[in-house]
Amino acid sequence: MRSSATLPFTLFTLILIPILPHAQGHSLLSPFPSALETLQKQLGYNFKTISLLRRAMTHASFSEENNKALSILGAAVIETSASFHLISKDIDISAKELNRRLSQVSNVESSCAVDGVHLGLHKVVRVSPKTNSSAPAVVCGAFRAIFGAIAIDTGKSDDAGNVFWTIHGVGDVGVAAAL
Repeated sequence: MRSSATLPFTLFTLILIPILPHAQGHSLLSPFPSALETLQKQLGYNFKTISLLRRAMTHASFSEENNKALSILGAAVIETSASFHLISKDIDISAKELNRRLSQVSNVESSCAVDGVHLGLHKVVRVSPKTNSSAPAVVCGAFRAIFGAIAIDTGKSDDAGNVFWTIHGVGDVGVAAAL
């Protein structure tokens, strides 16, 4: 005769086993939390509020709670920081030259997506199964969102800009090369 404790366990097992393959997004079954830890080490910045980084690494195709707004803020942080660096180096820089260099640093194909791929964001960002996580726009959006998330986390856009320059590198092509 079976004990009364065996029946609930058997029922639980019969229910759980068929749904496990569909639970891939669940944190207990996903490498996502570990990837966020690794990403923080690569950035040289530890989030006080990890949910900001989680959101930064979530594409709109995956969830309504996604990185779109953080990406817009991050783009502004990057452009402000780049403008500050460029104007600090050359107060007489023309508006045309400033805009040209800003477009280089914010270019999806040649700058932010490249920096994002170097960080491995295409392997971290959560997307729907129908979305290519390696697409430059997806990687660039996640890359920019990181700096928006840092700005919110610290309450200072300068801190986010400093992390950007650490990642982008002052000697890189585009804006940084002109510094």
